[in-house]
Amino acid sequence: MKSSPIQFTPTLLQVVVKITFTLLQNKHTFTPTLLQRMHRTAYKTLLTWKNTTPRKPMLLHGARQVGKTTLVRQFSVEFDHFIELNLERKADHQLFDMDDVDKIIDAACLARGIIQDGKPMLVFIDEIQEAPKAIKQLRYFYEDRPELYVIAAGSLLEFALKKVPSFPVGRVEYLYLYPLNFIEYLQAIDQQPAMKAINSIPLPGYAHTPLINLFHEYAITGGMPEVVNLYLETRNVSILTNVYNQLWQAYKEDVEKYASNATERKIIRHVIDSAPGETDRIKFEKFGKSNYRSREVGEAMRTLDMTGIIRLVYPTTNVEPPVVTDYKKRPRLQFLDTGLINHILQFQGEMLALKDLNNLQRGKVIQHLVAQELVSIHDKTAFKLHFWVREEKESSSEVDLVYHKGKYIIPIEVKSGKQGKLRSLHQFIERTHHPYAIRMYAGEYGVEKHTTPGGKSYLLMNLPYYLGTKLPGYIDYFVDQYSP
Repeated sequence: MKSSPIQFTPTLLQVVVKITFTLLQNKHTFTPTLLQRMHRTAYKTLLTWKNTTPRKPMLLHGARQVGKTTLVRQFSVEFDHFIELNLERKADHQLFDMDDVDKIIDAACLARGIIQDGKPMLVFIDEIQEAPKAIKQLRYFYEDRPELYVIAAGSLLEFALKKVPSFPVGRVEYLYLYPLNFIEYLQAIDQQPAMKAINSIPLPGYAHTPLINLFHEYAITGGMPEVVNLYLETRNVSILTNVYNQLWQAYKEDVEKYASNATERKIIRHVIDSAPGETDRIKFEKFGKSNYRSREVGEAMRTLDMTGIIRLVYPTTNVEPPVVTDYKKRPRLQFLDTGLINHILQFQGEMLALKDLNNLQRGKVIQHLVAQELVSIHDKTAFKLHFWVREEKESSSEVDLVYHKGKYIIPIEVKSGKQGKLRSLHQFIERTHHPYAIRMYAGEYGVEKHTTPGGKSYLLMNLPYYLGTKLPGYIDYFVDQYSP
């Protein structure tokens, strides 16, 4: 008897698998969430990198949760094909046990159903710190597969780089990502009129009140993308508490992984818990009212500095270029995000009623935020902040920030009050060969001529403190428009 052919009826699962495989063969799609629609300035840097030939792999630095993965996924829409590898996942990690980058790409494409048809392909290696060998292999992507667009990212990268004996120096580019700055915050809330005004140099007077109100809103929440996203959805500061707590706890747990023993872990925990309460320059010895020695605290501080969560900011004594760091003098602490510190110290309620942030914690919060804004715009190098000190037996002076501009070191004070109270600024001006000084405060933009107590004439540019990201542009304008 002749048998009938076997009839095959596919299951729902098999249909889904087939459809999924077909879709993966086509150009990938990316549907952004509210968080992912936040425009990051670094996107423009990535576009420039994409159009550069020859093009090196990009190593994306940044603390956990500053938006590295979101940025690259957003950028992936510029390509026909996108491969995302997360080296915290075993299957992706094992790919880099192979020594041949062709085999790595072939295996990754096969697993994702991607046909290598010569069209532009972005390869994203996330959490690359989990595999130091993968960092080393970046050079072979550059040398053997130059047609690929390769971005690698990770938190705590500095620790991983120490484990790579032959790091591919000269064969990778760098991009540093930080929490959202004020400009990015304005873009996130779609404040186009504010964007137009803040990008005008000099700032039009009518824009001052709207911009300072928006900046105070930004100052309360900070720039961590997840926090900003939740705030934009709810407009409720109190609901952010849980997110802040989770972020801070995650940072502490990350850093403790790199302690070599229980004692070192205990010291790191003490330092990171005590650091937010420090409002001035610090001493390592007995830091945070402890009995820890200078060497122990110093090691913990340097570990935290490598993570980017807490930075050590050292002074300079120079008034002429170059800006030379004086490691023998006491440093200040700079944190990843002002919003986190506001939450830990419970300043947010107090900030809601303030019209001048200089009135909070003797001006330390706004000083910290201006510094954070300045750091955020330097995405190609790990920008180092400096302040200026003059320490003598009879008296001492301290200027909040200095910025190197050509043949000048420009002093920057962040404070309210009248011009006559800028004693440290006067000490700096009397020792340098140029007449330029900047004060950042809650008032409006303007340039004034003044004389120091010692009789030297100088020019004081008053800048609203929401212009931290615009400081380099204003310094260029200042020097170009006002001749000595």
